[in-house]
Amino acid sequence: MAVSKDLPGSHQALVHSTSAEGFNTRELRNALGSFATGVTIITTRDRDGKPHGMTANSFSSVSLNPPLVLWSSSLYAQSLPAFQESPHFCVNILAYDQIELSNKFAKQADDKFVDVDHIIPESGAPVIVGSAAHFECRNEFRHYGGDHIIFIGHVERFAYTDKPTLLFCRGKYMRGEPILQD
Repeated sequence: MAVSKDLPGSHQALVHSTSAEGFNTRELRNALGSFATGVTIITTRDRDGKPHGMTANSFSSVSLNPPLVLWSSSLYAQSLPAFQESPHFCVNILAYDQIELSNKFAKQADDKFVDVDHIIPESGAPVIVGSAAHFECRNEFRHYGGDHIIFIGHVERFAYTDKPTLLFCRGKYMRGEPILQD
């Protein structure tokens, strides 16, 4: 098949190998950043009831029946032990106007919930007020992959709104809205 040289795309870009000596992880990160993701804050509480949370864009649906979702955390995350020991977590899908919250929960800090409006539902994992959607999940399975742990949760309760979501692509925040109107 002939390929037009006038059609731009990754087929014309420099190809990098992950097996090459001196592999540049920054280049891989840049390539992965081409994929726009939603921005979430994953929350839980530890044995003492203290809330914990972290910003994550590694969220995805897995199955509708049973209702399963997944997200991943660095093995070096400060709040990882709380997520490992807790029976529940909540995935809060951020709205476009929650950039400050995303930045706050992306940093290592002892009490990220100071001045953050949230409620504690039956599951115990905090729901961030103003989010576009949230999923209250039972911590079902964990899998290790490289320098991350993948959490799979069984969705027990959820809620959503029509608020535009917060997206992240190529190192920048974006507002998630339809390109074409119905």
